[in-house]
Amino acid sequence: MLIRTEAPVDILPVDRLLKKTFETDAEANLVMALRENGNRTLSLVACNDDGEVVGHLCLSPVTVDGQDNGWQGLAPLTIATEYQRQGLGLALMTEAKNILAELGYPVVVVLGDPNYYQRVGFTTAADHGLTCRWDAPVEAFMVIELLPETLAGQQGTVEYSAEFSAL
Repeated sequence: MLIRTEAPVDILPVDRLLKKTFETDAEANLVMALRENGNRTLSLVACNDDGEVVGHLCLSPVTVDGQDNGWQGLAPLTIATEYQRQGLGLALMTEAKNILAELGYPVVVVLGDPNYYQRVGFTTAADHGLTCRWDAPVEAFMVIELLPETLAGQQGTVEYSAEFSAL
């Protein structure tokens, strides 16, 4: 498996992967809108030995109570069905965490399955005084600190970019 930054040639394969792995086209439309509006901070793909895109991860800016502190929101993350449960999603997240930390991005938030995301270090955001605007179980909104001491004293409502409003 090769994990790399998304290139223009990956746009259509990523779109097909998102449409194939999610129940609706909402996530594919979200990624396309983030891409078109320049609101992606990092987009990674995982390719099999034949060069086929079999995984994708997207990160985009979020704010806390309207303040941009360089925080990122992870959404979406998808792996082709036949490649799931092989550690590929965790590998994508680990690579993303390393890249973001190197670039100075301090925090990532995610709304998803706690049992899955806790495996790479995410913790419940509410434990840090953080909430999101969506009606979701409190344990599903999580955060991970990439740069030490960033979460100290931070609290408020995390807002994703406008493209997420269409979901």
